[in-house]
Amino acid sequence: MKYTETKLKGCFVLEPNLFEDNRGHFFESYNKAQFDAGIGAEINFVQDNQSFSVKGVIRAIHYQIGKHAQAKLVRVLHGTVLDVAVDLRKDSPTFGEHFAVELSHENKKQLFIPKGFGHGFSVLSDKADFFYKCDNYYNKSAERGIIYNDAHLAIDWKVAKNDIIISEKDMKLLSFKEALI
Repeated sequence: MKYTETKLKGCFVLEPNLFEDNRGHFFESYNKAQFDAGIGAEINFVQDNQSFSVKGVIRAIHYQIGKHAQAKLVRVLHGTVLDVAVDLRKDSPTFGEHFAVELSHENKKQLFIPKGFGHGFSVLSDKADFFYKCDNYYNKSAERGIIYNDAHLAIDWKVAKNDIIISEKDMKLLSFKEALI
């Protein structure tokens, strides 16, 4: 596995070693010892989640606060998404900046998003199965979010305005400045 740190400290793109032949392919998607060494930290994942979405869906920037904050390792099992991590660590030199990468079943890339970050994605293919590991359990009372079209973040979700599909819940999220007061 190749680990490449993004411009956001602690956030990594992972690219597997793919073994292919006439039967198909094989790759190791997760190995705890190698993962911890690759990112330079020990992470203990406790929950796996999976979602299915159709083209044009934007799942806005979500995160949990306090002792319920989560680190995530995300990947796409089928389809293509634009995956976005937002640095919400107020003491970070990249506070308020985001990083985006296409994840797909074809490129098999993964993104590690550390605690203190928000996370969202948009679906670029007709359908997408999205899978992620979390190092902390979901806690509804600690859940927060930032509206997808926040002017400060200025994320290009790569979805035409008329094609955007977003939940009612995500349409009610706060702006970046309001969310972090």
